[in-house]
Amino acid sequence: MNYKNLQECLNDLEKNGHLIRIQEEVDPNLEMAAIHLRVFEKNGPALLFENIKGCKFKAVSNLFGDIQRSRFMFRGTFKHMQDLVQLRNNPMEALKHPLRYVSTGFAAFKALPKKENFSTAAFKEISISDLPLIKHWPMDGGAFVTLPQVYSEDPDQSGVQNSNLGMYRIQLNGNDYISNREIGLHYQLHRGIGVHQSKSNAKNMPLKVSVFVGGPPSHSLAAVMPLPEGMSELTFAGALGGRRFRYAYKDGYCVSLDADFVICGEVHPFENKPEGPFGDHLGYYSLKHPFPVMRVHKVYAKENGIWPFTVVGRPPQEDTAFGALIHELSGNAIPKEIPGVREIHAVDAAGVHPLLLARGSERYTPYLNHKTPSEILTQANHILGTGQLSLAKYLFIAAEEHNGPDCHETETFFEHVFERLDLKRDLHFYTKTSIDTLDYSGEKLNEGSKLVAAAGTEKIRSLSSELPGVFNTSPLFSDPVLLMKGVVGIKLKTFRNYSATHLEIQELNAWFKSKITELEGIVQIIVYDEHNFKTSAHPFRDYLWITYTRSNPSHDIYGVDEFIENKHWGCFGPMLIDARKKPHHAPELKKDENIAHQIERFFKKDAVLEKWA
Repeated sequence: MNYKNLQECLNDLEKNGHLIRIQEEVDPNLEMAAIHLRVFEKNGPALLFENIKGCKFKAVSNLFGDIQRSRFMFRGTFKHMQDLVQLRNNPMEALKHPLRYVSTGFAAFKALPKKENFSTAAFKEISISDLPLIKHWPMDGGAFVTLPQVYSEDPDQSGVQNSNLGMYRIQLNGNDYISNREIGLHYQLHRGIGVHQSKSNAKNMPLKVSVFVGGPPSHSLAAVMPLPEGMSELTFAGALGGRRFRYAYKDGYCVSLDADFVICGEVHPFENKPEGPFGDHLGYYSLKHPFPVMRVHKVYAKENGIWPFTVVGRPPQEDTAFGALIHELSGNAIPKEIPGVREIHAVDAAGVHPLLLARGSERYTPYLNHKTPSEILTQANHILGTGQLSLAKYLFIAAEEHNGPDCHETETFFEHVFERLDLKRDLHFYTKTSIDTLDYSGEKLNEGSKLVAAAGTEKIRSLSSELPGVFNTSPLFSDPVLLMKGVVGIKLKTFRNYSATHLEIQELNAWFKSKITELEGIVQIIVYDEHNFKTSAHPFRDYLWITYTRSNPSHDIYGVDEFIENKHWGCFGPMLIDARKKPHHAPELKKDENIAHQIERFFKKDAVLEKWA
């Protein structure tokens, strides 16, 4: 189905049982987000909010909340797009299978952006305050755009073919922003718009930015797609949507003619204002920090414009399904860029950037039977030097020669790695380096450390599948629990500071060292605080989230009988990872109980919503 606009998509979804309407008035202050979260948790349909308090426009959420719904929306072009991405990474495929890729060539031609004239009949000027000002979490600094398509052009090479389309959150009000005249533009490290702004700063000139909201769903997906170098997001949007991306220029700003809303403005050199807090996809708030401020030039809206939005929080959320769709479309696009790497998986349950799993290959010494990690270390360095992959905090990489599982089978892959990881040799730290902007486990914003764990040998241990009895004999901790094979959680009192922690760890280390022969099947001991793993519905998912979002490798990893030899750190017993909450961490996202009570009326009165109660 090739949708001309968002309305056509929603009509198609409703006709086929993928969308329901909410006609009762709903408050954009927390209520809309709470309803979305409730329905998403039940694997429910897309939601069309038709009566938003204080706003004449409609809004839709959960469009991409189910992978089957996404496949349905792109059912006419999905296979062509997979072929197109494959061709971009391996052009020889077209020569090997010419008949297979004939239709792909036509799809690529249809993808070229199309310039048209701007029509004041199609768009009306409005103000920021006329938009659906949706606040998602109680501590959010204001209303945010969560599905924006942020467009900028290269100051050295103008035009749509040298543009960047990315999904960077936009704060519409609150903080120190001048109402209707300024909005916040938040983007993280290694984003295309950053290159454009750097060039504008060097020329001491403002960067023109357009924010598109709505339009065919292919446009939203294009804004988050990790495309191969040289492939335009606008071209991708056209190919996936089966319809050329239509655009025009107005007052020097690019306008997507198929979007429902467009915000045009300028970002001036080194002009920042506090942006945030914002409840983000790691499951914590990203806090208030200086980010570029965008001076609003004009805001346009279609007469019956529909505002798409999503709600992010602790995974899984709608962006989890987004990620699954991207993986299906891009396949092996990223590994193709890194020689020897077969597969990479950013673990959604751990907030994506904190934890990467990868399979590589060991081809350096094929003449030797006994192998130690060598080429996979080169590949690990390449991964950590590639675009947004460089934001990873933990990277576990295994050699494919040992027939490891697909690294999307997270628990099984971990078992494979832990069976082969030599803790004396295979742990490699990067200190005082960059990490994800949203990760507050480090020393300050964007600064922290990384750990590469490289498993390149044959199996060297059998993992404990039961909690070793020794964990029930210590007075130093409580509530020991087996989190997965080879990993045990222990509970300590609340973290105070690192000086006190070092003393606690010294005691633990001495005790565990005296029992080291009883720990042979344990690779990690996770120190936690208030969480109750024993009553958890998803203990492994909790292990991933708590361990890898709350720890800074250089500061929070210790080891039983640890040592430093020639500046290399290792340990003879298990790793100890302090995954307790720290005073410098951002607050965890928690639902507002009053709002949860308020929205009950929707699920009691509305027969359509009742099944998602």
